[in-house]
Amino acid sequence: MKAMILAGGLSTRLYPLTKRVPKPLVPVAGEPNAAHVIRYLASYGICEIAINVHYHAEAVVDALGDGSRFGVHLEYLHEPVLMGSAGAVKQMERFLSDGTFAVVGCDDLTDLPLDRMLAFHRERGALATIAVVERDDVRHYGVVVCDTDGKIVGFQEKPDPGTERSRLVNTGIYLFEPAMLRRIPEGVFHDFGSQAFPALQAEGAPFYAFVARDAYWCDIGTPSEYRRASRDVLEGRVRLPGVRPTGCDSDVELADDVQIDGAVRVCAGARVETGARLVGPTVIGDHAVVEDGARIEGSIVWSHARIGRGAVLRDVIVGAGYAVPAGAVLEGAIVAEEDPEPAPAP
Repeated sequence: MKAMILAGGLSTRLYPLTKRVPKPLVPVAGEPNAAHVIRYLASYGICEIAINVHYHAEAVVDALGDGSRFGVHLEYLHEPVLMGSAGAVKQMERFLSDGTFAVVGCDDLTDLPLDRMLAFHRERGALATIAVVERDDVRHYGVVVCDTDGKIVGFQEKPDPGTERSRLVNTGIYLFEPAMLRRIPEGVFHDFGSQAFPALQAEGAPFYAFVARDAYWCDIGTPSEYRRASRDVLEGRVRLPGVRPTGCDSDVELADDVQIDGAVRVCAGARVETGARLVGPTVIGDHAVVEDGARIEGSIVWSHARIGRGAVLRDVIVGAGYAVPAGAVLEGAIVAEEDPEPAPAP
């Protein structure tokens, strides 16, 4: 089986963090989430993977390469103009058309059992299957309504409390048969959620929802969910293939009197200077510097950032390469270098 990772969006919900860093490279536990998705797919034997790139495409290609370090082959789709989720998949028709294939978003963090989903998909003779999870509060999600056999009978987009017809939400993890590709128009913008899926449901196609009741899933595309995902990885609520959730890499420079309490990850090439204190759940990214006497609690520091002498950070996200001034006190903040805003995609 092959797969495609959807990675072309701008991730505006994470601005200003993603003005310099493209969505696929947003780090979770110090590593790009796209890398976690690739390893997730590889753990199910999926070694031929397409990925679309758009904003800072060259940075994505440089970071992920040809996929060989993950044991897979990556096929890139460079989109000068974004054509929507279904439109991107359509452009990879030749690559994907030789059997059942998976589609996963680059902002999905999950341990969802893809093998069980595939068995469900095949047992029902499905053309398309959406993985769904239960949420108590569904007002920020696309809601999926299905019958007792899992056949999809309706959708709701971000329903107001009390109006929801279901508590099952779309994870953005899909399985398709090649015939699905022929239903997507060529050369025009086409979206799964707003166009392709409602059309399937309206015509009564074999279109199903796989309910992953015990699975972990988080869409890291908002600050609150991104924080949750980082915390959940560090504290062991989800285990990711090939990921070291806590501890220090071998080349970390750590002063003898640094205090580390709780679930903390310090990544390659980072330096933590004398008198600093790190309190979990906290991540210090690659080649970041924490200067003398700084205190960092429950925060995420991206690569090459610098935390100034004596600074105090609580529940803060520090973007790549950002310098927090000496003595600064930040709480609940997001700080990042801000390049000029890119033009919105169509």
